[in-house]
Amino acid sequence: MNIFLGVDGGGTKTDFLLIDGAGHVLASHRAGSAYYLETGVEALESLLAQGIASTLQQAGVTASGISFSFIGLPAYGEDSALTPRLDSVAAQVLPVARYRCGNDMVCGWAGALAGSDGINLVAGTGSIAYGEWAGRHARAGGWGELFSDEGSAHWLARAALTLFSRMSDGRSERGPLHELVRQRFGLRGDLDLCAAVYGPPALSRSALAALAPLAAQAAAAGDLAARALFAAAALELAALVDAVRTALQPPPQALLPVSYCGGMFQFGEVLLEPLRSALRGRAQRYEFTAPRLNPAAGAALYAARLAGAALTAAAVDALARECAPSGADGAAP
Repeated sequence: MNIFLGVDGGGTKTDFLLIDGAGHVLASHRAGSAYYLETGVEALESLLAQGIASTLQQAGVTASGISFSFIGLPAYGEDSALTPRLDSVAAQVLPVARYRCGNDMVCGWAGALAGSDGINLVAGTGSIAYGEWAGRHARAGGWGELFSDEGSAHWLARAALTLFSRMSDGRSERGPLHELVRQRFGLRGDLDLCAAVYGPPALSRSALAALAPLAAQAAAAGDLAARALFAAAALELAALVDAVRTALQPPPQALLPVSYCGGMFQFGEVLLEPLRSALRGRAQRYEFTAPRLNPAAGAALYAARLAGAALTAAAVDALARECAPSGADGAAP
């Protein structure tokens, strides 16, 4: 019996999923951040070792019983000198010949589109777009939070704090966001936000990204400036889609499926509506579609493909019944 392990590493959480060739889930496990740029490679090795062991123990399977594994890691492939180290990051628990590491964008794409040609947007702690078409593949975005990750939770949280500062100064009209930020940090004075964010200790990348829901709450409370942040995020994400399409070089009139995953989509229509509108308004033809599988299932599906034992349509349907995207992975368009 073929058994496949998928690992979807993220900036906030890491999901492990073990499936069989018929698309049935044998075990699952969730652990913390796989963002080695923040935690260190040693911590990543420990996280993977513990997570894989826990997953296999649930199913009563040994490492030698796994046909193939795919491990998606944030920032993989963005430091060529470090790639060999990352390629061996699970060597202490898995046979090296039967697993492959790659960027976690592949997990999102394989899950959302069930391994079919098209483009997937990942907007979680960071942001990136990845697509495949006729054997070609391309990515856009994902350059990190200091000068990229447009449309991500980190980007949105930073923009929301910028808006708070403008509201406090009187450079922008005060809306509900102002009081929400004050309450979130228990500020005695608005300038105390500086200490809350810059520290010591300074907010980590993931902790800052966790402030993104404040913008959604403000938008729901009628804050037009906060709602405009989501419109801006949608335009940035649509630009990533266009960049990937250009690199893939499909026929000009081809209708490309576009899907999505990541925590930003838990906010629903406040982001989905302007994103849908942005894609409709382009000269290129896109079909905006809800994700079929969560990214961990996508990683397992991709592992099967790498093993030369791609799941049948019936097996993908079975997997979809057990691994539908959660609110954090995607919502119906």
